[in-house]
Amino acid sequence: MTTKKNSAAEAAAKQVEEAVENASAAFFQGYDEATAVNKESIEAFAKAGEVLTKGAEDVGKAYFDIAQASAEAGIEASKALMAAKSIKDVVDIQSEFARSSFDSFVAESTRLSEMNTKLATAAFAPLQAQLNAAFEKGFKFPTL
Repeated sequence: MTTKKNSAAEAAAKQVEEAVENASAAFFQGYDEATAVNKESIEAFAKAGEVLTKGAEDVGKAYFDIAQASAEAGIEASKALMAAKSIKDVVDIQSEFARSSFDSFVAESTRLSEMNTKLATAAFAPLQAQLNAAFEKGFKFPTL
């Protein structure tokens, strides 16, 4: 009878030991997966930051180029106004300057808008990819 008790106790202890080992393995596997997802998230944020920094530099340069071109156009218009021979010439020069300035403003605004849209899309792409990957990992169902 004590042999039956001993073997039952040993079997129960073995089952408990196996359950603890399985739970530990599952815990550490989950921990490793969570660590990998966190590392990938940090890398995605770093990549997005790099894209955003480079894009902001490009947009800043574009703004500078626009300001420089506008200043140069203003100087040329001022020189033309100083050389005007009549009031009609002044009005014509001023009208042409206003028209070309407006056309330039519309064109450059469109270009800057497109640049900013592309920048936002490019900067968000690594984050979106990581979010999708994390979602797939988080909701992966075991096969039966």
